[in-house]
Amino acid sequence: MIETRLGDFEETILLLVGILDQEAYAVRISEEFQNQTGRKVSIGAVHSTLNRLTEKAFLTSEMGDATAKRGGRRKRIYQITASGQQALRESRDFKQALWQQYPPLATGNLSFDS
Repeated sequence: MIETRLGDFEETILLLVGILDQEAYAVRISEEFQNQTGRKVSIGAVHSTLNRLTEKAFLTSEMGDATAKRGGRRKRIYQITASGQQALRESRDFKQALWQQYPPLATGNLSFDS
């Protein structure tokens, strides 16, 4: 049975695919990950995560047009499926429910200052 929950990195990659839309190919996703998080990520980690999300049916992909910039090579463009959208909603809702139970938040005394 294929695991259908999202890990944190998977969730981030899936969100980036949605943000990037027609520019959601591995190198661009990797660049955007660094822009958004300030952390570098290997292209191999991005590829393996995209493959895993595709196996879970959260993503589909198709080959884009060849470009001179890429030496005539084509990019694999990823898109979120309805199942992927649902997985993102469930992940968001679960985390929001946890945050609402966090005592300092529930009392209005949320402060991370020490």
